[in-house]
Amino acid sequence: MDSTKLLRVAPAPHVKHSDTSRSIMLDVVIAMAPALVWAVYVFGFRVLTVLLISVASSVIFEFLFQKLLKRPVTVLDFSAVVTGVLIAFNLPVTVSLWVPVMGSFFAIIVVKQLFGGIGKNIVNPALAARVFLFLAWPDEITGFIEPLGKKLSAVSVSTADITASATPLAALKLGNAPEVGLFDLFMGNMPGCIGEISALLLLIGGIYLLVRRVITWHIPVSFLGTVAILTFLFPKVSSVQAYQFMLMELLSGGLILGAIFMATDYVTCPVTSTGRVLYGVGCGAITVFIRYFGGYSEGVSFAILIMNLLVWYIDKLTRPKPFGYVKKEKEAK
Repeated sequence: MDSTKLLRVAPAPHVKHSDTSRSIMLDVVIAMAPALVWAVYVFGFRVLTVLLISVASSVIFEFLFQKLLKRPVTVLDFSAVVTGVLIAFNLPVTVSLWVPVMGSFFAIIVVKQLFGGIGKNIVNPALAARVFLFLAWPDEITGFIEPLGKKLSAVSVSTADITASATPLAALKLGNAPEVGLFDLFMGNMPGCIGEISALLLLIGGIYLLVRRVITWHIPVSFLGTVAILTFLFPKVSSVQAYQFMLMELLSGGLILGAIFMATDYVTCPVTSTGRVLYGVGCGAITVFIRYFGGYSEGVSFAILIMNLLVWYIDKLTRPKPFGYVKKEKEAK
């Protein structure tokens, strides 16, 4: 036998696994499908229009940019599809149809491809796009409507079609209990963005990802647990019990969507278990701080983006020491 075949030196990693970027992204899409079906049911088929435009824009921008720079085309890994779905999930159904195109451009070109493509972006592209759209066109992404009401046209939306409705987070921000009960908050019968309203279906999607081992429990549990503890200890609404206020905060806004589907992004979260717990705690604490003291009723997007920028430091702090490692000071002595 040829001795050169007995030992081959190659860079890490040396562990082979059947999972690929494509299979992982497909699992994420499957996990988001229940929330999408519910959004179509409560808001109408315009949800699909926004989603298709967002996904198609993300895929086209990635394809054209990689072709233009003569890079390998990676659209078949479905990462651009997941980004497009998440952008749509973070938009209201009333949004103008050019808005998801702008969000996809910012997410794919500015946040992802200009940094080198998949695996090299320093913040979550979909979240960065949401914040960009919120700061640039706030009126476009705050036009919430009541669910199970008048179904919107798949293409055009007139002012007469939109009946503005305050989200539960807006009421909580003012120190008032929302008109929507806990059961409706849990099921998804409330105003909000396309993919964030049904806590039940988002949790089902999260369980699917846990079973498939696409994500681990560390970030979602520490993220949601931190929000639960802080809001229970320091409730803002005096007309309800502390545990009721805690549940309202957990079930409102994009908290569960962010904790399960965006904070767990492989590229922008820590690699160690301890680091992921610290990361989740930081996301939860900043979310509550912004919701309580910031100018916006929602703080999830800003919290995750801030913690994305601290991931390098968290990894450095929590990485295990190599066996036999000796500090340079001791070695010098």
